[in-house]
Amino acid sequence: MPQHSVHLTAAIVPEGEWYVARCLQVEITSQGETIEEALSNLREALALNFEDTPIKVHVA
Repeated sequence: MPQHSVHLTAAIVPEGEWYVARCLQVEITSQGETIEEALSNLREALALNFEDTPIKVHVA
């Protein structure tokens, strides 16, 4: 089965000592102690959410 790419947008905001990363197209949110960690955790959460679909997720 061919794999399709999907480009998603993330919004990252500070909340206390954490950063919260939220995907704007899909209701998935994650957090991290740094912006990079929050975005990495969001990418992982999105990949797990879409693991049964033939798409490759790109988050910007």
